[in-house]
Amino acid sequence: MRALVTGGNRYIGLDLVFELARRGHDVTVVNSHVAPLPDGAKRVHADRRVPGELERALASHRDAFDVVFDNTAYVPADVVPMVELFRERVAHYVFTSSQAVYRRSFVQPIREDFRRHAPDDADPRKAYGVGKVQCEDYLASEWRESRFPMTCLRVGHTLGPRSPEPSRDPAFFARLEAGRPVLIPGDGFAALQLVHTSDVARFMASLVGNDRVRGESYNVSGAEVTSIVGVVHLIARAMGVTPAIVAVPMDIARKQRPPLVHWGEALTGSALLSIEKALRDVDWSPRFSIEDGYRDSYEWYKREGRAAYSFDWSAEDALLRELGQG
Repeated sequence: MRALVTGGNRYIGLDLVFELARRGHDVTVVNSHVAPLPDGAKRVHADRRVPGELERALASHRDAFDVVFDNTAYVPADVVPMVELFRERVAHYVFTSSQAVYRRSFVQPIREDFRRHAPDDADPRKAYGVGKVQCEDYLASEWRESRFPMTCLRVGHTLGPRSPEPSRDPAFFARLEAGRPVLIPGDGFAALQLVHTSDVARFMASLVGNDRVRGESYNVSGAEVTSIVGVVHLIARAMGVTPAIVAVPMDIARKQRPPLVHWGEALTGSALLSIEKALRDVDWSPRFSIEDGYRDSYEWYKREGRAAYSFDWSAEDALLRELGQG
């Protein structure tokens, strides 16, 4: 198959490009940053943040692809031009959504038919998830009205090499290497899941040629469940160190900007995704445990990642002094 991947220069997108190539697909990447690509892969330069640039760059390639993996769309204005470009020209359009579309639930795990945020919710704290909801709703309407061959993937919390956010794996690695304490809200007992970027890429690549998944949405996450404090211990085990953990009272933790940890569950409570539908409909299952995933991520960090990130611990140091830990 001829596949187009938006993004594809780091994290899930880059894993996907290599996974598609490994499976023998003809891969083209469209992005604004150069990255090493597998042999035979092609690249189209476009900065999607510039209005109209992506459409202009792809206009001459409208009949060049069988499947499109759209990893860099966040609001309907990103998605609409892609649908117009590839309507009746591609066999499959895969939209990378997020577990952020879901509202808090008293029932766990969260299935694909659970409540999402209202598409007109104006709360700026929910903007990312609401934007994804709006994209999903637009694509669902296109499926109903014209059978535009879409699939939405609600990807859970990720881990893995080349994190685009320093506050994810790299910050934990840097703290633990330096012997710094890890500050967590409260007792850290809120539960969450994590999925390795390679497992997400394998799921995405496994959609190619699968007619059953068109018109559907899927949760994509790992098989294991742990707690916030459990994640810290698993990261430390993967690194071969013993963590020093400081529990920050919740009333203080809620005031910290940026948050002490990047998982919202630490402040709002557990959120677990059911992957039963994904396991049923797709020839896929997660390969990485949480500990093995962090071990893989840490090997990359030691090999080539340290120089890519820098950290300012002054706010944490001030909080530790306030807590009598400094």
